[in-house]
Parts: sequence; C-alpha cells; structure tokens
Amino acid sequence: MADLKAERHPVELTTLGLGSCVGIALFDPVNRVVGMAHCMLPDSQQIRDNANEAKFVDTAVVRLILEMAKLGARKDMIKAKLAGGAQMFPTAPNSDFMRIGDRNVEAALRILSYYGIPVIAQETGETYGRTITLDSEGYGLSIKTIGHGVKVI
Repeated sequence: MADLKAERHPVELTTLGLGSCVGIALFDPVNRVVGMAHCMLPDSQQIRDNANEAKFVDTAVVRLILEMAKLGARKDMIKAKLAGGAQMFPTAPNSDFMRIGDRNVEAALRILSYYGIPVIAQETGETYGRTITLDSEGYGLSIKTIGHGVKVI
C-alpha cells in the first residue's frame, strides 16, 4: 500500500488489498518495462503529510513514469490498466468526501490523459477488494477477488 515499483522484463509485479485504493499498472511493450503503483488518495495537495509520492495518484503517476524512463521506457509507448477504486463503506447521498474509490479512479484517468497515456483496460468500482498482478510477458493484469474469482484484463 502506498508504494510503487518499476522493472524490466521478465517480472511480475503484485499489489495486495486494493479496496478504495487504485492500482495503476503501466507498461511499455516496445522497451519491455512495467510499473505499478498502489495509491490510497487522489490528490497530494489536500493532505499536509504528503511526502510519500506513491500514496497519491497525482504524484505516483509522475514518479512511476520517471522510474520507468530510467529503465528505458518511452512515455509515448506507455499504456495503462487500472483496478480497484471500490466503494468499501456505505456513504450518504451527495457525500463526495467518502467516495474515495471513485475519486481515485477519476484522478488516475485525468492524470494519465494529461500525460497522453491511454487506459486500455480497467476493472474498477464495485464494493469488494482486489489483489492484482502485472505480468511483463503478455502485459495481462490478473485481478483476484474473494467471492468474484479471477479475471485477466
């Protein structure tokens, strides 16, 4: 949680326990570099204790792109897959504050669009947690859930 990693092929990157957090999986299929971030909150500017860049969608994506570039990735080749962003707790109608999962996904889509990185697949929302694994061989993102099986996007 609140972590990110970039690696060259061959590798599998896994993150556990995505509830309202969003998992952002990036890959450059030409240069065979992958990266993953497990982000807890959408915006680093709304929290005072924001030193951990991986904790926030806005700063994690930037850091992940930089880490992947160090390994030879090119930003114009990177593609994305998203998972997580669940609504884990009941919320009051019109309560934006507790819509953390939705806000995380919205922030990820917004910043990836800003950097010109297409989101080619996503499995987000719902009311259950996920564990995800990105395989650098075929760039499949395996999504495991309790009670909902395994899915690869």
